[in-house]
Amino acid sequence: MEWWEAAIVMLGMVITLMAMCVPVAFAFLIANLVGAYIFMGGWIGIEQLAANTGEAVSSFVLVTVPMFVLMGNLFFHSGIALKIIETLDKSLRKAPGRLSYISVLCGTIFAALSGSNMANTAMMGSLLLPQMEARKYHRHMSIGPIIGSGGLALLIPPSTLAVLLGSIAQISIADLLLAGVVPGLVLALLYLATIWVQLRRGGDRVAPAYDVETVPTSEKIRLVCIYILPMSLVVFSVVGLILLGITTPSEAAAFGVLSVLFLSACYGRLNVPMIVKSLEGTLRVSVMVFFIIIASKTFSQVLAFSGATSGMIRWATGFELDAITMLLIMFAVLLVLGMFVDAISMMLLTIPIFFPIAQAIGFDPIWFALVMLLAIEMSGTTPPFGLLLFVMQGVAPRGTTYWTIAKAAVPYLLCDLILLVLLIAVPSLALWLPEMRF
Repeated sequence: MEWWEAAIVMLGMVITLMAMCVPVAFAFLIANLVGAYIFMGGWIGIEQLAANTGEAVSSFVLVTVPMFVLMGNLFFHSGIALKIIETLDKSLRKAPGRLSYISVLCGTIFAALSGSNMANTAMMGSLLLPQMEARKYHRHMSIGPIIGSGGLALLIPPSTLAVLLGSIAQISIADLLLAGVVPGLVLALLYLATIWVQLRRGGDRVAPAYDVETVPTSEKIRLVCIYILPMSLVVFSVVGLILLGITTPSEAAAFGVLSVLFLSACYGRLNVPMIVKSLEGTLRVSVMVFFIIIASKTFSQVLAFSGATSGMIRWATGFELDAITMLLIMFAVLLVLGMFVDAISMMLLTIPIFFPIAQAIGFDPIWFALVMLLAIEMSGTTPPFGLLLFVMQGVAPRGTTYWTIAKAAVPYLLCDLILLVLLIAVPSLALWLPEMRF
């Protein structure tokens, strides 16, 4: 069987099963079993594939997955997130369009504490959107910043999808987590600049001014010291300890959980119901992620054994296109896929194909992984099936149309493209922190 026939068989089975509403992990597992029987010698191949599944999830580095998920669940269920929003609200009382700015600032802080883009978007939408509606903010000033900043959790550590991508692609998870810090902060600054430009163009018409209670400077400083500065403990526990070479990503994730538990106790929010809810949510997500890792790694093995992987590399590199053109093609494919499938399915489909091609071209694997994360972040807000668009529609006021939400996201998608150009022009933007790691 030719390599392209093997690729069509494997990808065709996965797409057909997903179209039949089979869960993603099981769609890949079924395709893997059929592929192993066809390409790896019948039942012997299936036995070999089954033997490899244990190795796929027995790596110590995968402890980061449940730890990061638990950290985010503790953060949200403890109520710390609400205190951060209240503190920023009081600190920016008289700033024009302050609620739009608060959306981006909260999104950046929450990204560094939770690692879940959907949870960030849903929470900020349910808490901030009603306030913006009451103040007569235009939809592009209320919905846009929340959607844009919600996606920052994919870049800024602790990012669960970054851990999943690094595990599937078999690259350094520590380096990938560090690589997202500077680009994530740059993207947040681009979002703030977008809001500033929109306010300059629309003024009070898009974000009407209103009277607010004056908060003394001393009170603002007190609130920041109590509810904002302590969050740096969590950031240092994850990013700082990895950067200094003191801990591995798994150990840093555990320290992150301990830091959130410590802060919850300090704020009087640590209780049994909160811990139980957090553990339940962590268990559901972690089991799903481990199933996906098993499915993706065995899928890669079947593709490689069938000759599809090597054939696709020869085919892709045979066009004699320059590296940047190949990168843009792969980026475009990810965006198109993101219009129809979720982020995890997209990674499962593309990583076994794109990473060998990227390495053959000569791209740095950490840099390319970050570009993939950026594409996945963009796909979450790309119509017609961007997942964050649906999340936002679920918390938006009654009567808000899907296309109103999609149009509000456009300026923030342009910011993502600007970041892509910066990453291509200045790769050290992503590689600077990983290279500094001890």
